Amino acid sequence: QRKNPFSNDHRHASKPANAHRGDPTYGRPPEGSRTEQRGKDAHSHVGKEVEELCLIIRSTGEVREDGHVSVTFGQLFETYVTISNKVVGILLRARKHGLVHFEGEMLWQGKDDDVVITLL
Repeated sequence: QRKNPFSNDHRHASKPANAHRGDPTYGRPPEGSRTEQRGKDAHSHVGKEVEELCLIIRSTGEVREDGHVSVTFGQLFETYVTISNKVVGILLRARKHGLVHFEGEMLWQGKDDDVVITLL
């Protein structure tokens, strides 16, 4: 669909209809669009939450012999949940960026309260 059928404005869509997976613009909003700006803002917000999570781990955790700071998931959850309800998602993002380490794919409240999270 090159035209938006729900709009009275019949301009063509800003992206060509023939975008394909090999195209570097495939799956991305047009440059300079409000959608692109919202994505950048969201990325920045999540980055700040990851930084805040790392600061909380540093302040509530214990320094180990190797110099790394560790905290259990249960302790971190109780501390961080008052700040944000996205503890697990932010932890996964922090692990993806190599900032924290913990065993397992996902952490569950109650079941994984004793899992140790290490700040790298």
